[in-house]
Amino acid sequence: MKSPTQLKVILATTFALLAFAGNSVLCRLALGDGAIDAASFTIIRFLSGSLVLVFILLLTRLIKQQSPYKEQKRSTGRGSWLAGFMLFLYGVTFSYAYISLDTGMGALILFGAVQLTMILISLLSGNRLHYFEWTGVVIAFSGFVYLVLPTLSTPSMTGFILMTLSGVAWGLYTVKGRGCKDPILDTTYNFIRTLPFIAILLLLTIQSASLTQAGIIFAVLSGAIASGVGYALWYFALRGLSVMQAAALQLLVPIIAAIGGVIFSSEAITIRLVISSLAVLGGILLVLLGRQYLHPSSGKEV
Repeated sequence: MKSPTQLKVILATTFALLAFAGNSVLCRLALGDGAIDAASFTIIRFLSGSLVLVFILLLTRLIKQQSPYKEQKRSTGRGSWLAGFMLFLYGVTFSYAYISLDTGMGALILFGAVQLTMILISLLSGNRLHYFEWTGVVIAFSGFVYLVLPTLSTPSMTGFILMTLSGVAWGLYTVKGRGCKDPILDTTYNFIRTLPFIAILLLLTIQSASLTQAGIIFAVLSGAIASGVGYALWYFALRGLSVMQAAALQLLVPIIAAIGGVIFSSEAITIRLVISSLAVLGGILLVLLGRQYLHPSSGKEV
């Protein structure tokens, strides 16, 4: 039977992964149809995310003040400028990369960069990977490659570099979040720290801005729900996940996004999607359960 803390981590992880996939779907709907330009999408996304997080933070503080069980010590978490910059770098390069990359190619480059970044950080930190974990990562990533392989073509160098930077930034942001003590507080301050970079982006691109009502709505939903709330829950979930678990779980996002494409864009469910989903889920299962059940003496961290 799972503890309340474990259940909270599972629920937070599930919502966060759905939010990540939601960002991909919303970005594709907005930029793919030309409803908004990449810079405006990024700016509105981060502004709306910041506002929602500030509201959530104030609401939670009000609830705590009225609770009879008040905390003895106030949280000292305030995020960091490094995390804030990584968050902005991920968002802006993600938006601009999709101007010159198709969806499958962009997703492969993004999550490939995330995986490589987090695995490299794990190894540099002195963590040894068991062969079950290596096997799981290879199977999961192979399943993802199998899913997007039919759409692959030679990418533009600009798009490739931008999406690689986006993946590296998100990998660093994820690892940075594992030391988080107060997810909502840290995420809020990280979003607020993106505002100076957002202001610079606005000054540089305001002359070429292209907005529609639909594009603004997509950007607000991406920022307020899929980014603001989703990232706060992801920071919470990271406290109960190892680096490799977090890396492997994010391979689910392309699968969930593909399902979102079926629902919102009437894309067909193919045998290829089913096979790749089984490969990804099977690989993730090896990563998550390998050490805990097969070699419990090796500990949780990887």
